[in-house]
Amino acid sequence: MLLEVRDLHVEFKTRDGVAKAVNGVNYSVAEGETLAVLGESGSGKSVTAQAVMGILDMPPGRIAGGEILFKGEDLLKMKEEDRRKIRGAGMAMIFQDALSSLNPVLSVGAQLGEMYEVHRGMSRKDARAKAVELMDRVKIPAARERVGDYPHQFSGGMRQRIMIAMAMALEPSLIIADEPTTALDVTVQAQVMDLLAELQRELNMGLILITHDLGVVADVADKIAVMYAGRIVETAPVHEIYRNPAHPYTRGLLDSIPRLDQKGQELYAIKGLPPNLLAIPPGCAFNPRCPMARAVCRADVPPLADVGPDRASACFFWKECLGG
Repeated sequence: MLLEVRDLHVEFKTRDGVAKAVNGVNYSVAEGETLAVLGESGSGKSVTAQAVMGILDMPPGRIAGGEILFKGEDLLKMKEEDRRKIRGAGMAMIFQDALSSLNPVLSVGAQLGEMYEVHRGMSRKDARAKAVELMDRVKIPAARERVGDYPHQFSGGMRQRIMIAMAMALEPSLIIADEPTTALDVTVQAQVMDLLAELQRELNMGLILITHDLGVVADVADKIAVMYAGRIVETAPVHEIYRNPAHPYTRGLLDSIPRLDQKGQELYAIKGLPPNLLAIPPGCAFNPRCPMARAVCRADVPPLADVGPDRASACFFWKECLGG
């Protein structure tokens, strides 16, 4: 297995108390496989990814427990110097906001070339040539003429391609893409996702795709993990999730997608708000918003249990969700 996250816990110490952002997350990704991690803002998707990458702000963040195994080695037991060598070469991350993630005072060629200078010991001239190759690879027009341009001189879609090029530079085994299509129009979203899928096939990389948009992952993911209040509440192959979800939160997310046959009807939305991570409700964290909640849901935390081949759900009434 390329990556295994086991019982990961992440906390943030705040003035008002301890926010439990990640509460026992388990997932895995194999070579060439795409895992989509879904959930509303604040569910713990990005914090989990930051813990995997080793870029969590500590303090105020703290990894309170668990293991992160990359090719069998626990990253949490590594020295920072050794872990730094893995970032970029072994695993890389594509961030949500390309404009704020790129350095505004350095040309894109300098930023792409830096990867080769630092990790491969290349000269500045050779690194710049590699930067042009990368820009060509992610289909940026006139790459040779634009390698000296600055991030603000590119459109949102082109900046996201530069971020993808930067992540792909050293051909890592694993890419984590955190909301890579946010703020892009639908056509550009499709282009960016097609590009990611093409590069993944070419290099046989593992891909973790973090998003709140179920429409984005339908055609690219192999399996899905749904997160709520820092926990994974359902995992399944992508088509099984869409065909018949086994958790009421997943069903709520699916019902919230606008459909062409609902013209003129009021759009569905899950009632209420995600819980305050400083005071997660007892029992199932989703119970205050769940239409199926009963007394047991308010008292006990449902385990993430197997409900079928390659499927798991953290719901006491998963059979009713499946219509059984």
